[in-house]
Amino acid sequence: MKKIVVLGCGLVGRVIAEDLSKKFEVTSVDYSQKNLDKISSQNIRKKCLDLQDSVKIKNVVKDFDVVVGALPGDMGFETMKEVILSKKDIVDISFFPEAPFALDQLAKKNNVTAIMDCGVAPGMGNIIFSYHDQSMEINDYECLVGGLPKNREWPFEYKAVFSPIDVIEEYTRPARYVQNNLLVIKEALSDTELIDFDGVGTLESWNSDGLRTLINTMNHVPNMIEKTLRYPGCVEYLKVLRACGYFSKEEVNVNGQKIKPIDLTATLLFPMWEMKKEDEDFTVMRIKISGLEKGTKVTYTYYLLDRFQNKTMSMARTTGYTCTAAVNLLAEGIYTKKGISPPEYLGAHFDFINNYLAKRNVIYHVKKELD
Repeated sequence: MKKIVVLGCGLVGRVIAEDLSKKFEVTSVDYSQKNLDKISSQNIRKKCLDLQDSVKIKNVVKDFDVVVGALPGDMGFETMKEVILSKKDIVDISFFPEAPFALDQLAKKNNVTAIMDCGVAPGMGNIIFSYHDQSMEINDYECLVGGLPKNREWPFEYKAVFSPIDVIEEYTRPARYVQNNLLVIKEALSDTELIDFDGVGTLESWNSDGLRTLINTMNHVPNMIEKTLRYPGCVEYLKVLRACGYFSKEEVNVNGQKIKPIDLTATLLFPMWEMKKEDEDFTVMRIKISGLEKGTKVTYTYYLLDRFQNKTMSMARTTGYTCTAAVNLLAEGIYTKKGISPPEYLGAHFDFINNYLAKRNVIYHVKKELD
């Protein structure tokens, strides 16, 4: 039986470990014993460890066949680097800000397969995109995606399933998209638009930096954009906080003490954004892919509306099960490409991943329209 270690036992990491434990020998590692104690499966071994120490990472992964990275984004790049140096294959969901292909040659040198950004979007969205890219000439790709709480609570009407510090990063990192073959860079939270979604109602979309690797790997597609979804009104609150400097990492002097405004903001906001035991959420994603297929103009629309179920957060399930599908591809020797693999490299395995998700009741509905 293959041995897998999951680094990080937050809401998503825990779902990943529990899903994999049905088939593999799994160990979950986290700095928080409280997080580890929330694991319900008796088949998972637990190890409490501070993973900010590179030596500890190398020691903890040495006896495993596959590593899963489910740590905050600011730890993701260095963790992946240490795993690669340990010559271990890895599937990662940390969405780190660094350029992933900086590790490509290192991974190839160490004969490592490193699949990154393997969540919903980036993740399954990329896989759907590249799946259709194999059979049609795509002109337009649009992905709208968001994970939201079922109950709207003033003022932000938002709860964080991922590391909240990574959420703040979305509000400050410049957004990139491609228009008429040109790279466009705008500030995050720009170009807000109200859009209606079946089963949800009206949501607000805004520019975020979700295309990531697609900008380079799919640069033959002239128009590509990804936007994040929130309840209407949320973006205005966030813009005010950002404009006032509350997301700044530059130290300021407060009564003789130097602090980073973002640290204060995080301390105040994180308790408001934390998912409570009674909270429920949903994930909504709409992808539109348009172009020529066998000489005919066509548009494919994928729609995901997934809700909290089986005592499990939707965003944790939709992200986690995409990740565990990729782990299965690796563990079973189906996917063997060495080096850094963004999720769009898995397009040829769309059917495997889509079926894997469907068995776990994560359903992507697709509609084909001829123009």
